[in-house]
Amino acid sequence: MADPISWMSTGEAADYLGVTLRTVYRFIDEGQLPAYKFGRVIRVKEQDVVAFVEASRIAPGTLEHLHPDPAPSRGVSSGPAKSPGNPVS
Repeated sequence: MADPISWMSTGEAADYLGVTLRTVYRFIDEGQLPAYKFGRVIRVKEQDVVAFVEASRIAPGTLEHLHPDPAPSRGVSSGPAKSPGNPVS
């Protein structure tokens, strides 16, 4: 016989994932997290939540857009640049 399913409420799933309930409903609505409706109650399988976590893992080296290399400096600046039309005193 198959193992019994371990069900989680959407609130429990939100707590497990560390996100808001609204975010869990968005994951469900977008098809990222499978869910089941029994009458007026929505439940998710614990194993689906764990699989969702693993599928959301970030591969190393994919976040370069969040920390671009600083532009090389072209000399030492001692303050704001002066422009011809707006001198700095």
